[in-house]
Amino acid sequence: MEYVFSDKLSGMKPSAIREIFKSLSDPSIISFAAGNPSPLSFPTEAILKIAGEIFTEEPVRALQYSVTEGYGPLREDVKKRLADKFGIDREGDETIITAGGQQGIELACKVLCNEGDAVICEEPTFIGALNAFRSNGAKPVGVPLGDDGVDTEALENAVKNTPRAKMIYLIPTFHNPAGITSTLENRRRVLEIALKYNIPVFEDNPYGELRFAGEDVRTIKSMDRDGIVIYCSTFSKILSAGMRVGYVTAPADIIQKMVIAKQVEDVHTNIFFQMLCHRFIDEYDLDAHIAGIRKLYGQKCSLMLLELGKNLASDVKFTRPEGGLFIWCTLPARISQPDFVKEALNRKVAVVPGSTFCCDESAVSDSFRLNYSTPSDEDIVRGVSVLGEITKEGIA
Repeated sequence: MEYVFSDKLSGMKPSAIREIFKSLSDPSIISFAAGNPSPLSFPTEAILKIAGEIFTEEPVRALQYSVTEGYGPLREDVKKRLADKFGIDREGDETIITAGGQQGIELACKVLCNEGDAVICEEPTFIGALNAFRSNGAKPVGVPLGDDGVDTEALENAVKNTPRAKMIYLIPTFHNPAGITSTLENRRRVLEIALKYNIPVFEDNPYGELRFAGEDVRTIKSMDRDGIVIYCSTFSKILSAGMRVGYVTAPADIIQKMVIAKQVEDVHTNIFFQMLCHRFIDEYDLDAHIAGIRKLYGQKCSLMLLELGKNLASDVKFTRPEGGLFIWCTLPARISQPDFVKEALNRKVAVVPGSTFCCDESAVSDSFRLNYSTPSDEDIVRGVSVLGEITKEGIA
């Protein structure tokens, strides 16, 4: 039988990162391609203990249907943490627990965008967000990303000149894939533009707890007093990615529509894992746990930066993140990025090509993304050495 697929999905391609994962079944491959938290960051003993408590004390609650908005005690935990740690406490906002941050992005697009509308994004940006927009019939429109954040002049021009722009999507802190953090001045200017043109900002902050150097920068949401910022984060990077527990905090009207959309998608986020997250926050020291992750990632990032500086050709540029999971490398014109990525995989090192993160699927990129949280220290040293060899080959 010949199948006819929907217009929304017929032209979509699978995530390049997920496709790269398929090649990683070979244990000899060193992967810098993942966006995974380190297995060393998982609090496995605590999770085992909490799981036993839940199934001993509240088995029916853990196994039964639950409310779409999310487990009440966990929503209260999130509300308190956002106020205490991020200054997010606007009256009139509500919170929904989602199946990871990815669902939060998808729900926002579904609620705010019609077929043919546009979402203004940093260029490059998170592939999961791009595919969420495309699958809902919205067009991602890219705006250049600089060292201090999104180019605000270009952002304003894009908002003005894109008649059906319905949302601005940004990752201001430890950007994926670029690793940069936008300045406070940049964030304030973004908020000014949003208010001027009455266009919501979606602030995606999955890595905000993972700062291991420098000083914190206020979230855009913490400066929002008009209900124009939608804030999204997740427990994936601080407890477990496999739990798929995230959250969105936004004006009540938006959350109420997200609840309806989520009821259609999956009824509610896994209640057992919501309960587990709540108990971990209630019974353990979450801040101490996160401090351990920060130390681990700080060490891994420092090692990768050291090895990149020692091994890469001098005309290869790379970012120096103060947190998060990623380093963004840019090749000189003399090196073909597609050929570089292919040759790296031939030599058993996997990286993600920069074109994966472009709003225009036909765009060409000179860059590639590296992840330092997942590989071992030994693999970081060996893998970067291989990448360095490739960049230097043919240099007189």
